[in-house]
Amino acid sequence: MTLSHENELVVVSGASSGMGAATAHELAKRGYHVLAGVRRQEDADTIRGANLEPVILDITIPENIEALVERITNDPERRRLRALVNNAGIAVNAPVEALPLDQWRRQFDVNLFGHVALMQAMLPFLHESRGRIVNISSVGGKVAMGTYGAYSGAKFALEAVSDALRRELAPHNVQVVVIEPGGVKTEMTGHGIDRAQIFVEEMTPIQRKRYGALMQAIINQATAFTKTGVPASDAALVIANATTTRNPRTRYTIGRDAAVLTRLSRILPDRVLDRLIAANLRPYWKITDTE
Repeated sequence: MTLSHENELVVVSGASSGMGAATAHELAKRGYHVLAGVRRQEDADTIRGANLEPVILDITIPENIEALVERITNDPERRRLRALVNNAGIAVNAPVEALPLDQWRRQFDVNLFGHVALMQAMLPFLHESRGRIVNISSVGGKVAMGTYGAYSGAKFALEAVSDALRRELAPHNVQVVVIEPGGVKTEMTGHGIDRAQIFVEEMTPIQRKRYGALMQAIINQATAFTKTGVPASDAALVIANATTTRNPRTRYTIGRDAAVLTRLSRILPDRVLDRLIAANLRPYWKITDTE
């Protein structure tokens, strides 16, 4: 017998495209009423569908979160919030020395503080339903490559917050799950590549001399991973399963690269891992040298 989920809500932030949109569609297909967080009205018009209700949600804007709370509180069908999928995010890649502080703050505002704000707002509902929080982290939340200081810093912090929250909520029967994707074909990766190229152009001549080749190698590597990465629809299946299965694991990886790197990070000494990461990047330096 198929269970009905028509009386259950799921909030998915960052649902305009990529993994967020695919996850929202997958959960809606499974019968949940999905409140799909988007930042623009044109994205809302695109994603709207059966069991899919777009809501304007920039997680860095308190008024958007307050409006979401009001929407759930006054749900016309008196549906319960079953889960929150924290998927919204941006990618900012540049060397620690060269990345302006306002960009560091923007990265943490979106990839950490916005998620915390949304979790705090949704937890009263999740306590009532004994629901679940699913935080979309990254393999970058376990391994920080060069130029990923800000992005990985926010993801490492999200992993720590998730661990603390899981232990705090366990006695109250609210579950916390972390998803760690590797290379996935998403628009966010493409936007991150575009931003990285802009940062190269904005570096001082000395910074460009120090880091320009590294940045280009990272851009080349990210571009290659985007072409060969896991489709967003496949990633959505992992996220949807983690959101709905009765007894979820505390962590899931997406993609072979994420599975391998997260395991290696636990067993290899730092210097050995440094050499492995450098070796994996080396072919993309060669591309840079011949262009």
